[in-house]
Amino acid sequence: MVTLKSAAEIEEMKIAGQFVASCHKRVAEMICPGITTQEINDEVERLIVKAGGRAPTLGYNGYRYATCTSVNDVIAHGFPNSKPLRQGDIVTVDIVAELNGWVGDSAWSYAVGSVTEEAEKLMRVAKECMYIGIERATVGSRIGDVVHAIQQHAEHNGFGVVRDLLAHGVGRSMHEEPNFPHVGSPGKGFRLKEGMVFTIEPMLNTGTYRMTIDDDGWTARTADGKLSAQYEHTIAITKAGPVILTAQ
Repeated sequence: MVTLKSAAEIEEMKIAGQFVASCHKRVAEMICPGITTQEINDEVERLIVKAGGRAPTLGYNGYRYATCTSVNDVIAHGFPNSKPLRQGDIVTVDIVAELNGWVGDSAWSYAVGSVTEEAEKLMRVAKECMYIGIERATVGSRIGDVVHAIQQHAEHNGFGVVRDLLAHGVGRSMHEEPNFPHVGSPGKGFRLKEGMVFTIEPMLNTGTYRMTIDDDGWTARTADGKLSAQYEHTIAITKAGPVILTAQ
């Protein structure tokens, strides 16, 4: 069941969303060759604790970290570790934080130093896809209209759109209804209603859209070992248009 949020609740959710955005601003300051994803994770966890919040990923189905940090061919759910990031890497940092009983969720891909033209294009188009989807997320539209626009832009630029990892509702918990992939047909799927709050988080690969899962049961990688990038915002559907709760 989709839980619609009131205007007052959406305003409360902005607090959590803006906190997550502030965490990403701190991550952006930290990204450089030589830093580790464990250091990034620890800093985000420190900020969440300092703010009196909670990291919902900690302990979620056995997950042991406050963030997901996905490097190069890792699409999502990468474990933070002590391996230094290298010049030319792409790292996607997914941050979820609960403040005052509400959750904010946003992922961002970062270039570590200078990256290849291919990687730069991948990141640019992935971000464009997210904002194209957000722009079409209006009251009365169908989700197929939103995700078709994302898929069309990604594939026009030669990138694969991951099918097996889904966008999701956000509210009192990290994962709520609705759930949907970032591909589809216009005019299909559920209709968007005022008060819906969910993520737009397309994951784009330079090669195939297919993925594999490591033996750890979490780490999702591109099936062909090529690069992946992702951008994610939590948005609210309002009469005035989509509102980005995690806007930076």
